[in-house]
Amino acid sequence: MAVPMFELIPYERFRDTPAVRFFDVTVADSNARDLVIHGGSAVSPPDASDGSWQFYLHAHQEDNLLALHGARTFYLVNLGWNYPFHIVRLETGGDILRIPRGTFHRSISDPDGSTVLNQAVRDQGADVLREFRVYNSAHIPRLFAVTSRTAPLPKLHGCCW
Repeated sequence: MAVPMFELIPYERFRDTPAVRFFDVTVADSNARDLVIHGGSAVSPPDASDGSWQFYLHAHQEDNLLALHGARTFYLVNLGWNYPFHIVRLETGGDILRIPRGTFHRSISDPDGSTVLNQAVRDQGADVLREFRVYNSAHIPRLFAVTSRTAPLPKLHGCCW
């Protein structure tokens, strides 16, 4: 079975009035809303004390992320993808980033910070504490190998680097 890739999902403007725009940003099947505010160049999850990158991985949750303010850069790793490491830039007014279950991910905000709305799709009975467990890349050899300085470069999405 193929492992689903991340997606960038467009949304639609449905009405304009003087100086006001209306958008439908509904994510089908979303059953949870998380508002995530980063102050300054926040890293989530933060690096380990030894400098190793740390990641989240949700076994029972799909993330659907929309930047409401500022911009954030996401580092996505899925060892089941043909090309496992991607860096995706999410900016205000841009697409919704869908991160499938089983994908390691972390993010870094721009210097002015960012606010992101996550319209998550959580499996029934999902435990939020377990879903937000932090994984240290130094303790997962395949994850560390894919993200190390000697690995092939990640694929970049959403910006001129």
